Amino acid sequence: MSKLFVGNLNFNVTDSTLEMFIKECGVEIEEVNIIRDRFTGRSRGFGFVQLGGEQDLDEAISVLNGKNLESRSLRVDRAQERKPGGGGGGGGDRGNW
Repeated sequence: MSKLFVGNLNFNVTDSTLEMFIKECGVEIEEVNIIRDRFTGRSRGFGFVQLGGEQDLDEAISVLNGKNLESRSLRVDRAQERKPGGGGGGGGDRGNW
């Protein structure tokens, strides 16, 4: 998987702003997805970037990690694979009701 996690984003940064910034840094990308709050639509301050081709993740991380975008120092790392399932936990033993 060639996907990056980008954290510590300014809440005003849009997908297109981040995409242009990353391309200006010389990193080839396919898609940018800033995560938003489902109720307010406001950025949650992080997102994911799908790299184009078989680019070396470590090289992209070294180029982008710590770069300043809109007064915030970006935190860039490998994205973790999502585990299948998820969701709420069990209710546990409720006695003999």
